[in-house]
Amino acid sequence: MSYVDGFLAAVPLANKAKFIKHAHTADALFIEFGALRVTECWSDDVPHGTLTDFYRAVQAKDDEAVVFSWIEWPDKATRDAGMRRMMEDPRMDPATNPMPFDGKRLVYGGFLPVLHLGE
Repeated sequence: MSYVDGFLAAVPLANKAKFIKHAHTADALFIEFGALRVTECWSDDVPHGTLTDFYRAVQAKDDEAVVFSWIEWPDKATRDAGMRRMMEDPRMDPATNPMPFDGKRLVYGGFLPVLHLGE
């Protein structure tokens, strides 16, 4: 059964190009390490809620966009091995490839799909 990692981040609007460049590097590694697909989404039609919303989840500031991303893996074992390799890979060293957003406000988690329709 497939496995999905989901991510939610607040990225400064001024860092959109830096985010895309960083994601392109990281996402290519995820694919190299066994991911089936990676999707990065920049907020477009994201409403502000009265109690909860995507902005509050990541404490987004007025000059930040919300980014919603996910990685689909063939199974959890491949994901676990791939994530270990990501953490050890020198191409992901923050000194040479810094995250263009505040990683402390990143929301992430691993999920077991329970329903899949379509492709």
